[in-house]
Amino acid sequence: MFQRRQQRAVLLLATVDTILAVIAFAGAFWTRAALPMRELHLDPAARILVLVASAVAVVAAGRVAGVYSSLYAGDRPQVLGGTLKQALLAAPALLAFLYLLNLEVPVSRLLLALFFAYLAILQVAQRLLAEGFLPEVRRALGAVTSVVVVGEGDRALALARAVDDSDRHGLELLAVVGCGDEIGPVAGLSRDYRVRTVGEMPAMLESEAIDEVLFAVSSSRLRSLEGVFVLCDEHGIKTRVAADFFPHVHSRMHFDRLGGRPMLTFSIAPADHLQLLVKRCLDVLGAGACLLLLSVPMALVAVLVKATSPGPAIFRQPRCGLNGRLFTCYKFRSMVEGADSLREEIRHLNEKDGPAFKVRNDPRLTPIGRFLRRFSIDEWPQFWNILRGEMSFVGPRPAIPSEVGQYETWQRRRLRMRPGLTCLWAIRGRDQVDFDSWMQMDLEYIDNWSLLLDLRILVLTVPVVVAGSGAN
Repeated sequence: MFQRRQQRAVLLLATVDTILAVIAFAGAFWTRAALPMRELHLDPAARILVLVASAVAVVAAGRVAGVYSSLYAGDRPQVLGGTLKQALLAAPALLAFLYLLNLEVPVSRLLLALFFAYLAILQVAQRLLAEGFLPEVRRALGAVTSVVVVGEGDRALALARAVDDSDRHGLELLAVVGCGDEIGPVAGLSRDYRVRTVGEMPAMLESEAIDEVLFAVSSSRLRSLEGVFVLCDEHGIKTRVAADFFPHVHSRMHFDRLGGRPMLTFSIAPADHLQLLVKRCLDVLGAGACLLLLSVPMALVAVLVKATSPGPAIFRQPRCGLNGRLFTCYKFRSMVEGADSLREEIRHLNEKDGPAFKVRNDPRLTPIGRFLRRFSIDEWPQFWNILRGEMSFVGPRPAIPSEVGQYETWQRRRLRMRPGLTCLWAIRGRDQVDFDSWMQMDLEYIDNWSLLLDLRILVLTVPVVVAGSGAN
């Protein structure tokens, strides 16, 4: 299924789940209220808030359970299992939302059990009905996309099978057209197809209702098919090219324009500009709030640092930011003044492999600095870096330029995301993680980034920092 179609389908499914959640909670509430037990009462305003909370809880549970990402790729047992998991997670999620809303709502265990049961029944019924009737409804409404695959060899066969497997999502394979390398037997499809030739394309476009033509050819073959592209363009038929001949392993690919010039773009970092804008807005709001709320504690920490050892309260150091741009990183000074000049004297104590330098019980730490590091208080001034846009709350830690100079090529990819206060390494061992694992976790974060992942990392970081675990 095409990704944009899947995004629309996921949005539709989330909307359906929202409606089902409201129905399930309303049914559970009315059922509980009708039982001869302690009376349940909610005023209209509170009832609306609870209904909204139930809808948010169900959609959030669906994201956490991976229902929306696997619904269009998994088989029936996987889909139904994920749906039941979503319903099971929705009940405690609803309780959490009600707690956060600070509502004095008598949410009984029976009410939550009824909500879970009704929601599970409604969602499973909806999934089964959709799977059974949606393809027929699409055909009745003329919402099926007829596709022709043009290509060579196994590449064309693989694309044809992918289209054929997506028939329940509204794609219909009309024909397979061979060009160049001979296409072998068209096996593994829902029905038999005769492999047609490029010469038959004009007649096909004239006589058959074709919505899209997909090309699965080598880059050297594209020029020879220019006439077919022009013909499809004249008929107003959408064309797509499988760009799997490009050697980009990790890059995400999208189409853009510079002026009137078409550009095929490969991006190794997240390119969802809307989500990135939301991330930046949350960074600004969060950093501003932290600086305001912590202004008095930060002033006290600065006085303690200054009073307990000679030197400035704030330590400034050049770090590598987004795409390697240098910026000044701020921290409360946790070491004696001139600590960098003493590094060579204690290099034999380094416990890290690779370019990183970490020493347990570093003799350069001041007494107050040891406490500040244990609970990450020394990082508080970096809220100013976040506010300025040089850092984010979540992202790979900003590296020292001398360390970046020693990176292997694959490790430099971690610079393609704005650095942050915390990331996956912080919730998987903190300073106890070896250098290669640290780099791989940063790349894992970049490859799987989403706002939900950021939220998960932030939530899991809090108990780690409060406990002071894993910090040197």
